[in-house]
Amino acid sequence: MDYILLIIAFRFLQTNEQTKQHYPQWKGIFLKGFIAAWCFLVIQISFSSTEPILRWLAHSINLYLIYAAYNRDVFSPLKPYVYAFFPIIVINVLEDFTELVAPGFYDTWEKLFGTAAIFAWIWLVAQFIINRKQRKALEIERIKAAQQELQYKQSQKLKDELEIQVAERTAEITAQKEALELTLHELKAAQSQLIQSEKMASLGELTAGIAHEIQNPLNFVTNFSELNKELLEELKAELEKGDLEEIKLIVNDIEGNEAKITHHGKRADAIVKGMLQHSRSSSGIKEPTDINELADEYLRLSYHGLRAKDKSFNATMLTEYDESVGVINVVSQEIGRVILNLVNNAFYAVSEKKKQVEGLGNPELSEKYKPTVWLKTAKKENGIEIRVKDNGTGMPDSVKEKIFQPFFTTKPTGLGTGLGLSLSYDIVKVHGGELKVESRVGGTETADESWTEFVISIPEK
Repeated sequence: MDYILLIIAFRFLQTNEQTKQHYPQWKGIFLKGFIAAWCFLVIQISFSSTEPILRWLAHSINLYLIYAAYNRDVFSPLKPYVYAFFPIIVINVLEDFTELVAPGFYDTWEKLFGTAAIFAWIWLVAQFIINRKQRKALEIERIKAAQQELQYKQSQKLKDELEIQVAERTAEITAQKEALELTLHELKAAQSQLIQSEKMASLGELTAGIAHEIQNPLNFVTNFSELNKELLEELKAELEKGDLEEIKLIVNDIEGNEAKITHHGKRADAIVKGMLQHSRSSSGIKEPTDINELADEYLRLSYHGLRAKDKSFNATMLTEYDESVGVINVVSQEIGRVILNLVNNAFYAVSEKKKQVEGLGNPELSEKYKPTVWLKTAKKENGIEIRVKDNGTGMPDSVKEKIFQPFFTTKPTGLGTGLGLSLSYDIVKVHGGELKVESRVGGTETADESWTEFVISIPEK
């Protein structure tokens, strides 16, 4: 029995992976011990006379293995087996020792030693089964741990790759952001230049109209100044005569003329100031403004400006101003630009329609078509409304959907920037209002059926 235990012990040590890994120098010893245990077993079977000596030799080796399992690191893997074999080894040693020193006592209690040996074997088998299950569980845990370690390494590798990709992507997005910011800055600068160009273009259109409008008050100033000169000569003559009644009448006439000179001088001054305001950037400050006066002024300026560029152009202007509109707080310079843009477009539309009708070669139809632009103001419950209507070419739905988009224009290249209506829409929105359009497209041969109407709604605040 002792040899069998030795064979199992040395065989286990020989095949144990932990022992091989940490103590490779012991592998030869384990193999020799395994072979020696088999040799002891063969010698005992072959030569029965050597059995006592070999038995005690085996007891010594087994006891040493018990000692080494708990005191030598190299034999530590034997602990589970030593724990299982310990009862059998102790019983065998006690049994042989008792038989050697007290044969009589041994003969009396021999059956007790046999019973104890049976229970020791039962203990051995149970420990082997338990140890086997534990080793399987440990092996499963080891495999799980190895898999988790592998997964951890793979996840770390993936994490490192993702971090590299994120860093690269972040650098790419940062570069794109910087490029977009630069592009946005350039676009804003270009937009500012285009807006200023649009303002200067509208200023150019106003110039001829302003020249015409300013000529009227200047003519009045000149005429009344000449009248006053003549009246002053008459006054001198009457002073010599001493006719006080006539002198009073002449003085009254001079005062009346001076009042008219002052009025028309202020009118000319207002026109010049309006032109200067139109050419400057808006201050954005709202001020009380007479909407009817503002609308009428820009209507006439637009018409005379177009007439100055095209002497053949002619159109009827019909106005309907609601006196209850009165004065409201708006940025007059900006609202004036809106009215000017809408009226300019209206005159352009009727001019184009006139050309289309005349192009048909039908004198009767040409005579029938009367280019007309309507300008109307009205007081509403929540504010005011300004309507600009024309009987020009009209707009299809596809055009109406786009007219407030920046840079969209139906005019030929060089005649429009496509910013007028877009800026007008933004200006009205800034005032908290709304700019809408309604239109109808009729046939060219039925000249009066096409029309377009823009409606400006501004809340009164």
